[in-house]
Amino acid sequence: MKRYDTVIFDLDGTLLDTLEDLTDAVNYALRESKMPERTIDEVRRFVGNGVQRLMELAVPDGVSGPVFEETFAKFKEYYGVHCNDKTRAYEGVLPLLRELKEEGYALAIVSNKLDSAVKELSEIYFEGIVTTAIGEKAGVAKKPAPDTVYEALRVLGMPKERAVYVGDSEVDVMTAKNAGLPCISVLWGFRDEAFLREHGAVCFAGTPAEVRNFL
Repeated sequence: MKRYDTVIFDLDGTLLDTLEDLTDAVNYALRESKMPERTIDEVRRFVGNGVQRLMELAVPDGVSGPVFEETFAKFKEYYGVHCNDKTRAYEGVLPLLRELKEEGYALAIVSNKLDSAVKELSEIYFEGIVTTAIGEKAGVAKKPAPDTVYEALRVLGMPKERAVYVGDSEVDVMTAKNAGLPCISVLWGFRDEAFLREHGAVCFAGTPAEVRNFL
């Protein structure tokens, strides 16, 4: 008997390697605003709390900077067009999702990425596999609040008692805790094991195939 019926996945760093496209969008906006660019490792550390927080960390002086809103708007405009230039699914992710779908698991994506980009990328990579994909949008608390997880469960029509959350960051660990779900932390994403352990992670998967061991 399966331990779980529902698997809710984070997107960036968990299912898709989006780091290069995010870095390109950040640096486009910074260049346009005559600001110093950021390295890919800096952007890796900045992601996880939504795109506004990403830009707050990338822009000198953050949200208090004189042209923050203008720079943030440039990021969103550029990323909306270029969100899939270099993005790719991590090796093993699509076989895992297809197998879970065939075995009757309900699958969802919950992300702090802009909702429009989450839905676009989900359709490109996971159409017919993942039932619902939810991103950051106005009026809904983003992760680590549990709201988008609960919304995904509502759409799926599944109880949280038989759901598990899969993500790559400390935000995902806290999201799962706040939603009352167990968390599988993946080690191929944007955070390493030591960092995740420091932030409360206890269950790890080194490859997509290993996620199945916990289900």
